[in-house]
Amino acid sequence: MKKHMLLFALVLSASLPVGAALPEKAGDTQLKPLPQQTQAALWASRVLSRYHYKATPLDDAMSEKIFDRYFKSLDGEKLFFVQSDLDQYAGARTQLDDAIQNENLTLPFAIYNSYQQRFTERMNYARELLKTKLDFAVDESYQYDREKAEWPKTEADARELWRKRVKNDWLRLKLAGKDDKSIRETLDKRYENYITRARKLNNEDVFSIFMNAYAMSIEPHTNYLGPRESESFDIAMRLSLEGIGCVLQTRDEYTVVREVVPGSPAGMSGKIKVGDRFLAVGQGESGPLVDVMGWRIDDVVEKIRGAKDSTVRLDILPADAGPDGKHMLVSLVRKKISMEEQSAKKSILEVKDGLSKRRIGVISLPTFYQDFEAKRRGDHEFKSATRDVARLLGELKKDKVDNVLIDLRNNGGGSLNEAVELTGLFIDKGPVVQQRNAEGKIEVESDTNPGLAWDGPVGVLINRGSASASEIFAAAIQDYGRGLIIGEPSFGKGTVQTLISLDRFATSDKVKLGELKMTIAQFFRINGGTTQLRGVTPDVKLPTMSDADTFGESSYDNALPWTSIKPAVYIPAGDLKEIVPLLDKKHDARVAKDKDFQYLLEDIAQVKKQRKDNLISLNETARRKERDTQEARAKLREARLTSTVVNEDDPVLVPDPKDALNKAISAKPATTKAKIAAVKGAIRTDDGLQADERSLTAELDAEKAAKNAKDVLLNEAVHVLADEVTLLKTDTRLASRVLPYAAEVPAGK
Repeated sequence: MKKHMLLFALVLSASLPVGAALPEKAGDTQLKPLPQQTQAALWASRVLSRYHYKATPLDDAMSEKIFDRYFKSLDGEKLFFVQSDLDQYAGARTQLDDAIQNENLTLPFAIYNSYQQRFTERMNYARELLKTKLDFAVDESYQYDREKAEWPKTEADARELWRKRVKNDWLRLKLAGKDDKSIRETLDKRYENYITRARKLNNEDVFSIFMNAYAMSIEPHTNYLGPRESESFDIAMRLSLEGIGCVLQTRDEYTVVREVVPGSPAGMSGKIKVGDRFLAVGQGESGPLVDVMGWRIDDVVEKIRGAKDSTVRLDILPADAGPDGKHMLVSLVRKKISMEEQSAKKSILEVKDGLSKRRIGVISLPTFYQDFEAKRRGDHEFKSATRDVARLLGELKKDKVDNVLIDLRNNGGGSLNEAVELTGLFIDKGPVVQQRNAEGKIEVESDTNPGLAWDGPVGVLINRGSASASEIFAAAIQDYGRGLIIGEPSFGKGTVQTLISLDRFATSDKVKLGELKMTIAQFFRINGGTTQLRGVTPDVKLPTMSDADTFGESSYDNALPWTSIKPAVYIPAGDLKEIVPLLDKKHDARVAKDKDFQYLLEDIAQVKKQRKDNLISLNETARRKERDTQEARAKLREARLTSTVVNEDDPVLVPDPKDALNKAISAKPATTKAKIAAVKGAIRTDDGLQADERSLTAELDAEKAAKNAKDVLLNEAVHVLADEVTLLKTDTRLASRVLPYAAEVPAGK
C-alpha cells in the first residue's frame, strides 16, 4: 500500500541515525561502502531519474549539485574544511554520477574520510587552545552563523576561526560565573565528546548523508531513508511501537532514562526511574547480557525494542548510585506502547467578555498521523488524527464551548488522507485539495461524508513551522470561508511525497536497501492557487517569529516555483471578509495594552537584530553589559507579575474533571509565585552549557517551566475567537452573512 505523505522534513523524536552495534573508530580504519549500498544507490538513481515529479537525469550537471550539497551536508558552517580541501577534490565535481552508475562509491567515502580527519584535527586544536591564556579585553567579534560565509582559505584562517569559537565558548561559561579550572574541564570534555560521537559514525551514516545530498539536489523534500530511519518513520506515523516504554538519551557514555511512559511495562513495574542508567541488555529469560556502555543510543534502542510479549532483561545502575554502586537486574515483558504525547489533545480556555464568559475549545495537533498498516488490515480502531479530533470535538460539544481553535503550530505534515478527512469534519462534502502529477494530470481529493462534526465557528492557529498537510487543511478552511486563520504565514510546502521501498530490487531477502521518500505531485488549493513558496496567509496576523531567508520553502535554492491551476468546483460555506477588519481592530487595541505581547515584540525585534548583525562580541566588558541589560529586562517582567496577582484579561484554563492533573489544579489554583517561576524557567539566563552538560533534573525542570509559561500567541488567538463569538451573537445579520449555515447543517459525523 502506498503511503502518501505531505511532509516538511519531519523531525521525528524516534528518528535515529542508522548504525552498526559496535562502530569502528575513525582513524583505526577508513570507512568503505558496503555492496548493498552501491546497489541501493544505483536503484535509487533509476527511480529518481524516471519517476520523480521533477525527473532529472543523473549526469555531470547533477553531479556538480551533489558535490556542493555533500560538502554542505558535512560542513554546513564551514568550520572544518579549508578551500584547498575542496580544490583537492575539484575533479570529483563531475564524477559523482559515474560513482553511482558504476556502483563504486569509493569517491564519496574518500571525501567523508577527509572530513573526519579535518574534524579530529579541529577538535584537537580546540583542546590545545584551552591550555593557553585567552585575552577578553581585546575588541573583536565572532560570526556565529557561517552558512553563507566563505570557506577558510588557509589553515591559518581555520585556526583563527577556531580560536574565536573557543574563546566564545569560554566567555559564555565565564559570564555564567564559572572559574577557569571548571571552564577548562567542561570544554575539554565537550570537545572530547565531539570526537567520541564522530567516531561512532559508520558507513551507513556516510551513505545516508551522500544519498540525501543526491536526493535533495533534485528537490528539497526528497530523501533517502535507511532501514532504521524507515522503521522510525513508520513508528512516528502510527504513534506506537513495541517495547518497554522508556525515553532514553546518552550522557557520559551511559544510556540514561529521560522519561518513563505511564502505563507502560517500565512504568507499571515501578522499578525504573528517571535518571537510571542501562549498562547491559539481555534477550529472553536467559540470553546473555550484552554490555552497552558507550554505545550509540539507536543501537541500544534496537536491543531494547522487540516483539510484543517477549522478554528483555536490563542491567541497571540506579540514578542515585555512584559509578561503583550496586546494580539491579530487571526483567520486563514488551508491550505495545502508544506515543500519546504526539496525539491530538484538547483544553478549554475561558475569556471574560463584560459580564459574560466565552468558552474556547483548543485542540492541539502535533502531526497528521495514521497507522497505515492497521488500517490496511481492516482494524476498525486504527490510530488516526481525524478520529481523535472527531472524538475531542464531540467532548467539546458536550462541554458547550462557543468556538474551537485547531492549533497547528509546528505541525510539519503527515498523511494526505488525514488532511482531507480532518477538513471533512468542518465542511459538508466537497473538494479539499487538488493534485497534479508529473504528466500534468489533475485529481481532486474530496470529503465525501455528509454532515459535520463541528458546525460552529472555528479558527486555525499556524506559524512558519506549519507545513504541508497543515497547509492543506488551513487553506481549505480559508477557501471555504469556514473559519479564521490566525498566526504567521505558513512554511510554503506544496508538494506530495510517497514512500518507495528499494528492498524490492534487492538480490536477497536478507539485504535491506532502505526507502525513498520521493516527491510525486504538487498540490493546489481548491481556489486554484498553491501554498508552494507563499504558504497560507493568515486572516488575523500575529508577529512573525522566523526568518524566511533561513526557514521555510523560500529558503531552499531549488524549491519548485509558485504556480496556479483552474479552481475546483465548490460552494463556500461562509464569507469572513466582513468580520476580519472588526476583529483586527479589537486585536490591535488589545495587544497595544498587553505588556506580555509588547515584551514578545521586543524579543522578536532583538532576535532579528542579532540575526542581521550575525556577530557577537568577544570583549568581556561589552558582553557583561549586554547580559546585565537582558537581566534587567527579565527583572522588570518579574516585577510586573509580582505587582499584579493575575492578569484578568488572560484566558483561564477550565479544569477537566476526568484529568488527574486538572483535578489538582482545580483543587489548588496556580499562584502568582508559580507563574513567576514558570516565567523564570522559560527565560533562562545563558549558562554556557549544552543540554547533556546540565544535570538531568535541572534540564527536565527547565523544560517543565518553559512548557507551563504563558503562551502569549495562543492566548491572543483565543481572544480573537472570543471576539468573533461576541460579534456573531450580538449581530444576527452579520452572523447570517459570515456563517449562514452554522445552525442549519446537522452535525452527523
